[in-house]
Amino acid sequence: MNGQDAPHAPPQTAVVQPVSPDTLATPVYFSVSPLKLILLSVCSFGFYELYWFYANWHLIKNREKLNIRPIWRAIFTILFCYQCFNRIRTTAQSLNPVKSFPAGPLTAVYIVLILTSRFPDPYWLLSFFSVLCLLPVQSAVNQINRTVNPAFRENDRFTPWNIVVVVLGGLVFLLAAVGSFLPPE
Repeated sequence: MNGQDAPHAPPQTAVVQPVSPDTLATPVYFSVSPLKLILLSVCSFGFYELYWFYANWHLIKNREKLNIRPIWRAIFTILFCYQCFNRIRTTAQSLNPVKSFPAGPLTAVYIVLILTSRFPDPYWLLSFFSVLCLLPVQSAVNQINRTVNPAFRENDRFTPWNIVVVVLGGLVFLLAAVGSFLPPE
């Protein structure tokens, strides 16, 4: 037919690969509840955000068989956060019921907020708002995981170590925040 499709060809259907129990046990991306993400990010002074990026890159590496080092992608988050956000957004867009998010603007705001950590007192506190940029991404991640595995349950439990970080880190954060607003001696 001269390389053209037949006018009455049967409709193409997507081939669904069987999902093994091992696949269902592993989330597509790192699962965490928004509350846990916010509390651990703030109370760990941003270290949990690095862990969040590491965990997502680790899952991406294993699933896509990439030759990358997740630890370096987490440490140099400013250089790699767009790629992580964009991969998650692309996955979300491929699943119809999952809401997407603007990866580019979120990346720009995230980087600006991270860089405010170098500002003088009390403006460095703006850097703690960087976790808010992760919330739409995490919402999409949880929806992706829920769509792929209906039995999915997000990571919302606080381990004893999480509680220690929240209590001790929260106290240190409060002292640092209050100290930033006190007049110099």
